[in-house]
Amino acid sequence: MSEVEDRSRSRLRLMRLAATGLLAAMAGIYVVTGFWVRSEPWLAYVRAFSEAATVGACADWFAVTALFRQPFGLPIPHTGIIPRNKARIGEALGAFIADNFLTAQVLEAKLRQLEVGRWGAAWLRRRRNADEVAARLVRLIPELLELSTAEARRRFVGAIAADVIESAPAASLAAGVLRAVSGGERGEAMLDAALGLASRALAANQDLFRNEVAGRTYRWLPRWLDDKIADKILSGLAETLEAMRAPDHPWRGRVRTYVDDFLGRLETDPALAARAEQIKRQVAANPVLLARLGELGDALEARLRPQSDEEARRLADRLAGWLSGFGAWFYDQSDAIEIFNDWARRAVQRTIAPRRREIGRLIASIVAGWDTRSVVEKLELQVGADLQYIRINGTIVGGLAGLAIFALSSWSSPP
Repeated sequence: MSEVEDRSRSRLRLMRLAATGLLAAMAGIYVVTGFWVRSEPWLAYVRAFSEAATVGACADWFAVTALFRQPFGLPIPHTGIIPRNKARIGEALGAFIADNFLTAQVLEAKLRQLEVGRWGAAWLRRRRNADEVAARLVRLIPELLELSTAEARRRFVGAIAADVIESAPAASLAAGVLRAVSGGERGEAMLDAALGLASRALAANQDLFRNEVAGRTYRWLPRWLDDKIADKILSGLAETLEAMRAPDHPWRGRVRTYVDDFLGRLETDPALAARAEQIKRQVAANPVLLARLGELGDALEARLRPQSDEEARRLADRLAGWLSGFGAWFYDQSDAIEIFNDWARRAVQRTIAPRRREIGRLIASIVAGWDTRSVVEKLELQVGADLQYIRINGTIVGGLAGLAIFALSSWSSPP
C-alpha cells in the first residue's frame, strides 16, 4: 500500500467515525430527552432537533452507502450503483476524456500553453533530474538490448541509416554542410589545411610526378631535360602553394569565389543534383559503410553494458552530465525550441487526436476489466471521505429543518 493510499484510508476511517458518531449522538439525545420532556417542556425542541437529525443522518447514510454497496447486504433496488454500472461508468469516463481532453483544439491550446520544449529543457538541465534519467537509462538499456539479437540490431541500424540517407536531398544537404564549414575563419583554416596537404603530397611524390612528365613529353627529348621541366613545374607549384598561405593573396579570394559559385550551382543545377543523388545511392549501397555502422553500433553497445557497479556509476554520471548540458544549451535556443514545440504539437495532433475514440474505448475496457471490489475501493478512497460530509451536513440540516417545523407547529397551534 502506497503512502498516499494509506493517508486516504486513514482520512476515510476518521470521517466515517465522525459521521457515525454524530448519528449515534443524535439518536442518544432523542432517547434521553424522552424521559424528561414532560417535566421540562423546553426539551421538546431539543428532542425535535435530535429526532429530525437522526432521520436525516440515516437517510444520508443509506444514500452514500448505496453508491458503493448494498446496505446490510440486502438486495434493495437501485443500490450498489457503482458495482452494477461499472462498465457504463467506464464508457462514460472514456467518452468524457475523449471529447473534453483529447480533441485537436484542446491539445493545441494546452501544448501552446505548456511550451513543451522549454519546459523539458528546464526540467532536464537540473542535475538532480538528469541524474534520475541517466540512472534509469543505465538500468533500462541493457534490458532493451537483450530483447533482440546483435544481427537484428545491425540490420535495424543499417535500415535506418539507409532510409535517412535516401530521404535526405543530397545536393541541398551537401551545400548546406559545406557552407557551414567553409565560411568565415573555418573556411580559411580549411584552405590552409588543403594547401598544406597539397604541398606534402607534391613533396612525397616527386618521382611519380617526374615519370608522368616524362611520359607526356616528346620521346626524343633526353631524360635529364624531362626531369628539369618536372623540377621547374614542381618548384613553381610549391612556391605558389606557399605564397597562397598569405591571407591577402589574390588567389585565396578566387578560391572562395569558386567555392561559392559551386555551392550555388549545387543548390540550383538539376544536373549536379542528379549526380549528387547518384553518388548518395552508391554510398548508401556500399557494404563497407554498413559494416562500419555495425562496428560503431557494437562499440556503442559495449559502452552501454557496464560490467560492474563502478562502471555503471561512471556511465550514469557521464550521461547525466551530457543530459544536463544539453538541457542547458537547448533552453537558450529559442528557434530550436519553437521548431521542437511545433513538431510536438503536430505529432500529438496526428497521433492522439485522430485516435481519441480508440483511447476512450481503451479506458472503458480497462475500467470494465477491473475487479469490482477494486473499483469500489479505489473510488471510495478518492471520494468517500468527502461523501461523509454529506452525512454530517444531512444530520445538521435535517435537525434544523425538524426543529423549524416543530417550532412552527407549536407556535401556530392553539393553546
